[in-house]
Amino acid sequence: MKAAPTGPQRYSDGYSPSDTAPFRARRDVSLYLRTWGLDALVDDAQLIVTELVANAVQHTRTRRIGVSVTRHPDHVRIVVTDTSRTLPAPTTVAPDAEAGRGLQLVDQLTTRWGSKRFRTGKQVWAELSTIKATS
Repeated sequence: MKAAPTGPQRYSDGYSPSDTAPFRARRDVSLYLRTWGLDALVDDAQLIVTELVANAVQHTRTRRIGVSVTRHPDHVRIVVTDTSRTLPAPTTVAPDAEAGRGLQLVDQLTTRWGSKRFRTGKQVWAELSTIKATS
């Protein structure tokens, strides 16, 4: 990942849409949260970035998945980008279903999350509060 030269602390990288992309993104996001002393956010951030990157791998035909993590004074924002313009939407799943709960999990773990469509694709973002993490 490369550090942004100005503004809030931010790291970003791109991944090929393969089975290893969620692992690599999870590893990188964890590294930077620990570098910033935000160890308390690592477990939730790992689950979130894994879900968002896995969704991009599974549900899009993108050639590159972008991941960034940005530290703000009161929160950390994780952003995953791909070239699909289809926005994610949580679904209702049967109690015995083995999949389909990922965005519900993201919703429960974050202070807020959402998505934004662009001409070239979309970004899905999730925020974690740093207030409890640094107290």
